Amino acid sequence: MENTGIIENNKTQMRRGVLEYSILLILAAGDEYASSIIQKMKDVNIIVAEGTIYPLLIRLKKLGLLNYRWEESTQGPPRKYYMITDLGRSQLAGLDAAWDELSKGIESIRNASRA
Repeated sequence: MENTGIIENNKTQMRRGVLEYSILLILAAGDEYASSIIQKMKDVNIIVAEGTIYPLLIRLKKLGLLNYRWEESTQGPPRKYYMITDLGRSQLAGLDAAWDELSKGIESIRNASRA
């Protein structure tokens, strides 16, 4: 496999690792429906397919991190709006701390390798 293929594979794996965190961050800012969550992720180059996001939303709901409500839409069928729960906010706080620790560690390694 050429270098570009390896890099793309690594980027894909890194994105998968932050999907739950990304969803919770998006929903902490306000309720969203699945297509809107996907678009917000695409807007920041976290490309995620519908086939990936829906099972993850279902899993997060079963874990009690999310809830949802149905809302009528003027542009088609009713939409399922997801919202973060108190347990989800607690999980998000833990993920925030883990992200900070991980990113600081990676930055330290990057700086040391450039010295």
